[in-house]
Amino acid sequence: MRIYFTVIGLAGILLMGACSGARQTASRKNATSKNAVVLAQRADSLFFAAQRSKMLGDYSTAITQYIDYLRLNKNNATVNYELARLFMETQHAENALLFARRAVALDPQNHWFQVTLADAYAVNQRFDSAAYVFDGLTTKYPDNEDYLYNKGILLAKANKPASALATFNQLEKKVGVVEELIYQKQKLLLKMSMIDEAAAEIQKLIDQNPQEIRYYYLLAEIYDANDRVPDAASIYHTILTKDPDNPRALIALASYARKNNDMATYWANLTKAFANPNYNIDEKVAYVYPYLQMLNLDTTKLDEGLRLTSLIIRAHPQDAKAYALQGDMFSQADMIDSAEVSYKKAISLDDTRFSVWYQLMWIYSRKEDPTALLTLSNNVTTKFPREFMGYYFKGVASFLLQQYPNAINSLNTALEIGNGEKKFLGDIYSLLGDAYHATGQHKQSDSSYERALLLRPKDALIMNNYSYYLSLRGENLDRAAEMSKQSLEIEPDSPTYMDTYAWILFRQEKFTEARQWIEKALQYPEAQKNPNVLEHYGDILFNLKEVTKAVEYWQMAKDKGASSVGLVRKIAEKRYIQ
Repeated sequence: MRIYFTVIGLAGILLMGACSGARQTASRKNATSKNAVVLAQRADSLFFAAQRSKMLGDYSTAITQYIDYLRLNKNNATVNYELARLFMETQHAENALLFARRAVALDPQNHWFQVTLADAYAVNQRFDSAAYVFDGLTTKYPDNEDYLYNKGILLAKANKPASALATFNQLEKKVGVVEELIYQKQKLLLKMSMIDEAAAEIQKLIDQNPQEIRYYYLLAEIYDANDRVPDAASIYHTILTKDPDNPRALIALASYARKNNDMATYWANLTKAFANPNYNIDEKVAYVYPYLQMLNLDTTKLDEGLRLTSLIIRAHPQDAKAYALQGDMFSQADMIDSAEVSYKKAISLDDTRFSVWYQLMWIYSRKEDPTALLTLSNNVTTKFPREFMGYYFKGVASFLLQQYPNAINSLNTALEIGNGEKKFLGDIYSLLGDAYHATGQHKQSDSSYERALLLRPKDALIMNNYSYYLSLRGENLDRAAEMSKQSLEIEPDSPTYMDTYAWILFRQEKFTEARQWIEKALQYPEAQKNPNVLEHYGDILFNLKEVTKAVEYWQMAKDKGASSVGLVRKIAEKRYIQ
């Protein structure tokens, strides 16, 4: 019985175990099935999230979400395709090619995937491979003209002009004479130095539409670019039979006449072209503008340039550009009064162009008219509050008018705007140094000069002014002497810099050396007329015990207009007063 029960018990245990195992297997199957559903839902969620990110333009997030999707389902061709497009959009060419290849490998029949693969090859500059893909597409889709055209373009980029030309010829048989196709063919033919063949292609367009002047231009330009001037001139004459006032043809023929020194024909054609009010003024200005550069090398170009400018004004009397060009011409020739008149006329017709205001401010600066410059720059800063140069000129004018606080405010505003050229930043800090000195703000003055020298370390004027102001205060005299000496190394013939160096030596009580340098300065006529130099010489002489001569030079300084504090007492008391 025990054995029986044992057998029965074992069988029961085995049976129970078998039932339990069956239940566990079923449970695992259910769990696996459930996990698959969860993963599929997760993948779908990632896909739609990536699509949404792409539509919102958040390509970086879309790429991350698509890649997360591929971790769950790596064989989805569409997602590989989407990644290829996104990587091209974000300019990651190698990644684009990787995913484009995967998309095509997973679904080689999808022609959009093939096109993307070709694009990916192209952005990696593998034009041969891109052309090969389109070759396959043209075979599979012989009615698709775009595929054949793209194949030709890519062969051209792959530097296979003959193959590209053959492809375009094949396409032309299907679609006929099409402008874009002809244009591509003539480019290839020119590259292969087949000039007549390229011209024949443009002639096809002319034969198809003989009233389209633009095609004649293309043909003339082919001849002109290849030094076949008689052929080009013939085409331009043909244009004039159809359009007698055609400005481009007239100007081209004028240039040929000039090369042949036929000035009568040159001016006749040019005058007729520029007199045409329908000829775009911008093209006329572009034709004349090189004369501005030529004036630096050949002043005889001025009359010619002004004559052309007058023709533009005659044809466009209400266009500000014509007068602005004339102002530029006068300004370049240093005829600043005439330039001022032209710029003012331009502004009266159109006051929205800052460049003209800018030129007019330069004119007043060159004429050393700070009152007019301040009035103008006040207007400019109101109309153009974000233009650096308006505040720069306003600061210059205020300084010259000894309105130092206003100068400081304007110059600091220019710095706050911060879009000025480096050369003007150096000027601003230098001028701030002067203005701060004039208002007794010496710490700010020194700081401004130091920043100016960082920008322009070899500027003699900055070094001279900075060192002179230090010497007046008797501060940092070794640094002042170093800068002053360096300014003289840069401009050794400047009596002003000699006077500064002499004065610094004087403040260092090096009276003999100071005398040597100021006497060098006094060899120059402008120094002999300068009351400050004369007074400095008197100060040096007194400290060298030459009292009579010192008083003589103090009196000369007074007679020349010197007004320093204590000068009258120096003369009256015959002694140096600091």
